[in-house]
Amino acid sequence: MSSVIESLNPEQKDAATTIDGPLLVLAGAGTGKTRVITCRIAYMIEQGIPPSSILGVTFTNKAAKEMRERLNSLIDPRLAAKVTLGTFHSFCVRVLRKEIHLAGHYNSSFSIADDSDQSSLIRQAAAELGFAKDELATPEILGYISRMKNRLKFPEDALNDAPDYSREEDMAKVYERYQKMLELQNTLDFDDILLLTLKIFEEHPETLEKWQNIYHYLLIDEYQDTNTAQFLIIQKLAGEKMNLCVVGDDDQSIYSWRGAEVANILEFPRYFPGAKEIKLEQNYRSTNAILRAANAVIGQNGTRYDKNLWSAKGEGESVKVFAVENGDEEAKFIVDTIENIRAMNPDMNYSDFAVLYRSNHLSRSFELEMKRRGIRPKIIGGQEFLQRKEVKDAASYLKLIVNPRDDQSVLRVLPVPPRGLGDKAVLTLREMQKQEKSSILACMEKEECRKHLSSLAASSVRNFISVINKYRELFADPQGTPIAIIAREYLVEIGYLNGMQKIYKDMKEAEKRQENVFEFLTFMGLYERKLEGKCTLNDFLESYSLLDDSDRTDDSDDYDGTILSTVHASKGLEFPVVFLVGLEHNTFPHERALSEGGLEEERRLFYVAITRAQQQLFITFAKKRFKFHEYVRERPSAFLAELPEETEHPDYTDFLKPMAAQDIEDAFIDYFDSQLNEYDDD
Repeated sequence: MSSVIESLNPEQKDAATTIDGPLLVLAGAGTGKTRVITCRIAYMIEQGIPPSSILGVTFTNKAAKEMRERLNSLIDPRLAAKVTLGTFHSFCVRVLRKEIHLAGHYNSSFSIADDSDQSSLIRQAAAELGFAKDELATPEILGYISRMKNRLKFPEDALNDAPDYSREEDMAKVYERYQKMLELQNTLDFDDILLLTLKIFEEHPETLEKWQNIYHYLLIDEYQDTNTAQFLIIQKLAGEKMNLCVVGDDDQSIYSWRGAEVANILEFPRYFPGAKEIKLEQNYRSTNAILRAANAVIGQNGTRYDKNLWSAKGEGESVKVFAVENGDEEAKFIVDTIENIRAMNPDMNYSDFAVLYRSNHLSRSFELEMKRRGIRPKIIGGQEFLQRKEVKDAASYLKLIVNPRDDQSVLRVLPVPPRGLGDKAVLTLREMQKQEKSSILACMEKEECRKHLSSLAASSVRNFISVINKYRELFADPQGTPIAIIAREYLVEIGYLNGMQKIYKDMKEAEKRQENVFEFLTFMGLYERKLEGKCTLNDFLESYSLLDDSDRTDDSDDYDGTILSTVHASKGLEFPVVFLVGLEHNTFPHERALSEGGLEEERRLFYVAITRAQQQLFITFAKKRFKFHEYVRERPSAFLAELPEETEHPDYTDFLKPMAAQDIEDAFIDYFDSQLNEYDDD
């Protein structure tokens, strides 16, 4: 038997050794799917399959990195390095760097727009179309455009579908203008990365065949999270051979708001006839008491593959549900419980405890109570280091080196720091750009355009262009100098690093922002070192643009603090002790999901929350919460009725009886009528 699969259980071995044809691996929460995936790749290479013919795709850089590290521990790292492992977006960017000329007026040095770039373009597009500033909300249009792209609809499709003289037609017009601006600036948003890859594969069969001949074996992780474009890209790459293994859990499909289609995994056997199905049900994370609660809850969903998680870790402590008086009492109760458990288990750290909630607003009382008690919370999903303004400014300066058509980056950095180019000068440049039908940088290059500026502004433009052109040459031929060093010199010479005092009047604030830019340059240096110096500026900027939530630089990594997180952000994580809070009607399940028919996804989210717990799970709900200016009575979540009868309810042990969800909800209301009377005058 191959050494790489010796430690796997029978179902895992079956999944790892089934190589040819379509394979669906239904991997329940905590069943060791990453281990199976990496052992499968190692086994394939042992069987003589060329590693360069294997493509493994997942959703986060963190997951891809973990796969790479595990694979390196199983086989010769030189062989492992030949396997393509990455996110959907990084794979599609790899395709587009070679093929994007087939999709329009783009070239291979395209930029990737982030959220702020997109918002800026939306506002500009709406203004150019004559919409008032507050007539169309930028987030609404961004959401609309993303939905259209997830449905594979280009601007012309959106315009054709929109009713005449409707708000939808207005948004479709903005979408059309926004997309044209992206193309003119040689820039893609994240949805374009998928959409244009699919477009090329659909419209150019010879190009698709080229990539099919490169990758003979496909492995897709977290398959339940794929959207329509990702599914079609996979389907086309798999071709007639269908050597495709997908690993996922329909019970953990919680991202429909991002375009994920749970039907992709539910209907896999229909899309890929003859598919083999393997279930992984042995859980390596949680105790059986926790797993029985998870099984009972998710079993209420009607559209799913039947799975029953179990564990060899023993029975463990029962799941406990507590009713608390209000949000502040909820926070006090949980912090008290944490301190009590730590007192009985001195080896436990604060980071062994996690407080999970459906919506971010519930975190406030926990933050305040923990800080009052001397506990520093670790908030998952806080501001990322690489999203700070000064870091994004520095990145925009660098983008101008590789993509001269990137007008958004030009507009971002021209006034940072102040350099004699005020609103009037920028407006003049933009008017000239329209007349010349070129990029802003191209206009700035021309003396004819500079004549329309004041002498001070024209001089500033000449210097700006001169520095960019100088460093474009230096980055193109660094002659052994690390690109991080060249980048630092560039940011000094163009006036950014040494101009912080002009931007931030407070000296300490300026120094802090400058230090963050230096840290960004250090990040660049580490990336270059990892690639042993074989790294261009374009390589680094591509990596930077494709960073995701799992790459956040958390300033809190060096201290021990209790985790505060939304359930969505906690997916993929695990904690010895979990407190799941706010189990109230219209909070969890969320009222928006209820109104939109998303009850099954909300239940999947509840299941994900339960399965984060390894040893103990506490669930709380408040009888009332303070909203705006008064206490409002809360109704317990109907999900509580779906927990197994063995669940402990220490403060109303005899109250919860087996009954239908609506019956128990009514019973809860009757019960709390008597309990809440004393608070009516609060």
